[in-house]
Amino acid sequence: MKFLPSQLYHFIQHRPSRTSILTLVRYLLFVIGLIIAYSIIFHYIMAYEGQTEHSWMTGFYWTLTVMSTLGFGDITFQSDLGRFFSSVVLVSGIFFLLILLPFTFIEFFYAPWMRIQAENRAPTRLPESTQGHVILTTLEPVSELLIKRLQQFQYEYVLLVEDAQEALRLHDLGYRVMRGPLDSPDSYRRARTEQARLVATTTNDMRNTNVAYTVREISDTVPVLALASSPASVDILHLAGSNHVLQLAQMLGEALARRIDGGDTAAHVIGQFKSLVIAEAAVAQTALEGLTVQESQLSDRIGVTVLGVWERGRFEIAQPATRLSAGTMVVMVGQQRAIDRYNETFASKTAREAPALVVGGGRVGRAVGQALEARGVPYCIVERNKAQVPFDKRERYVIGDAAEIDVLEAAGIMQAETIVISTHDDDTNIYLTIYCRRLRPSVRIISRATQERNIETLHRAGADYVMSYASMGANAILTLLDRSDVLMVAEGLDIFRVPIPPELAGVTLVQSRLRERTGCMVVAWQAGDDLTLTPHASMTIPVKGDLVVIGTAAAEARFLDLFGG
Repeated sequence: MKFLPSQLYHFIQHRPSRTSILTLVRYLLFVIGLIIAYSIIFHYIMAYEGQTEHSWMTGFYWTLTVMSTLGFGDITFQSDLGRFFSSVVLVSGIFFLLILLPFTFIEFFYAPWMRIQAENRAPTRLPESTQGHVILTTLEPVSELLIKRLQQFQYEYVLLVEDAQEALRLHDLGYRVMRGPLDSPDSYRRARTEQARLVATTTNDMRNTNVAYTVREISDTVPVLALASSPASVDILHLAGSNHVLQLAQMLGEALARRIDGGDTAAHVIGQFKSLVIAEAAVAQTALEGLTVQESQLSDRIGVTVLGVWERGRFEIAQPATRLSAGTMVVMVGQQRAIDRYNETFASKTAREAPALVVGGGRVGRAVGQALEARGVPYCIVERNKAQVPFDKRERYVIGDAAEIDVLEAAGIMQAETIVISTHDDDTNIYLTIYCRRLRPSVRIISRATQERNIETLHRAGADYVMSYASMGANAILTLLDRSDVLMVAEGLDIFRVPIPPELAGVTLVQSRLRERTGCMVVAWQAGDDLTLTPHASMTIPVKGDLVVIGTAAAEARFLDLFGG
């Protein structure tokens, strides 16, 4: 917190503040001169009336009591001239002291002072020592969640805000902000862009292009990441200077499509830590259906270990007695040769006659359709806006409002095995999820969320699986910050790799009490070239190496708080 002298110094150094102070000083000098003049006239009129016993201090005292309207009445004039003079002093005092003085003080001192105080909360430059920080250009769902993750992994960041009032609002909400125009090179100089770890711009395509080009005027080396809404913008953003361009809508659509059972029982890779591969596969129509994890003997026969299972939208850490049903999606870990062995044993392809139903033909919905078409899975998209329908794909679309039963029936809701709800509005997605669940209690519903806070609501509404636009974007950006050791398995569930903390080195898993203390589960550890998958609780953690851990976002935060990361 700044002390008063330093605050006054900063206030005086501000040029508009100096102008205001000079105006206030001139006014005060005028009032002082008026008081002195009235005090002198007081003596002359008193002498005119024959009252010569009053001192100069008495004249000053009388002037102040009359101008301030206190009027004690202990000193009075006897003549009409004196009473007229008293009236003039009284009226001028009311105007200059009671009306003009408060207004002048507020306008030329108090208001500028408060503005300076406010500006100090939202500075226009970062300290010269700032380095290794992430510069963000707007606060929207992706950057909002990214900020939480940056704080979790102890990365510095700053949010550039153009509007002063908005900057103050965000500062008061706890964000680190800096004021400055996004299209001004000076803003990025003052944000210490040359020393930044990354510039991430997540506004619209036009603005992102301007930001990338402006940043390149300041630094040729700082990485620049931009989001692209349109495929046509990708090349332009690269030409403007972006190192990385993410089409989140396309990525989200492809991820949603992977969750659709197209009769394919193969294990699909969803992440990798060096030689450790994370994959998921549907159990339906395989020899695993109806078995427990222990009975499946996947670890002994195939070399993969089941980390957990998805069952109607809920993820559970796998136990030996966990039952694998037709609706189960298993998440497994193993080396690539083990995943290949799993596919050789269990993978099959069954043609699907009933098309998957996609509600919402925007960017995400179209990406879902493209991914399904590439897999040979039939689909039908419901879209309300006819202008969104590609001319060459009209046979794949039903035009109309998905809230109307006739439209859904025309799209094949009664035959569909999977419904993907992909509109950009979370309220609409929640509404449609409830509606479709009532119409088809047994259908598999996959929904898209824009805001992370609506994920649980969509699950409660009946969605079997939910993917968040914000989470996908935040994790994709985080990966570029040397955090390739973090993999999002699902919303709120991560697998992450950390060096073995000294507190855990040389103790057994049961002694570490990780599950009780953090809620995380050790998936594997690697010491040199030796990789140990799903170690037994009695096994000793190596002194040196890496741990691969799975846990929810809250469990991950507790782990990092206890042991760092």
